[in-house]
Amino acid sequence: MKLTIHSDEHFMKEALKEAKKAYDADEIPVGAVVVCNKQIIARAHNLTERLNDATAHAEMQAFTSAENYLGSKYLNECTLYVTLEPCVMCAGAAFWTQIGKIVYGAKDEKRGYTLLEKNILHPKTKVKSGFLETECSDILKEFFRKKRG
Repeated sequence: MKLTIHSDEHFMKEALKEAKKAYDADEIPVGAVVVCNKQIIARAHNLTERLNDATAHAEMQAFTSAENYLGSKYLNECTLYVTLEPCVMCAGAAFWTQIGKIVYGAKDEKRGYTLLEKNILHPKTKVKSGFLETECSDILKEFFRKKRG
């Protein structure tokens, strides 16, 4: 696969950079970017420890930043790249933003939104799962291995 500046691989690698920032800050290493018209308009990573806020997930931070950038609460022309499958809260927020597409890396076997029997994303939202899954899951495994140390 050739890496181009506007490829899914390029944007997921940018989300992985955000996950690395979270890792370095001792946050659960999840990173996200929002892309609109082939341009990153928002970058975020988990901030739950720093902000002492259980809702400060990477996706939530990215949605807020993208909405502020666009001056709109709707992200239907945008793609969210996130290193971990969104949880139910983040999938619910994705519904309300009407995000056009979600590309995620590692599956969240414990809290991912796909554990629900009913799809809670907006009906027009497209999903691409398991993208760069190994890279996305490796940073999480390393983080928790270090924590258990």
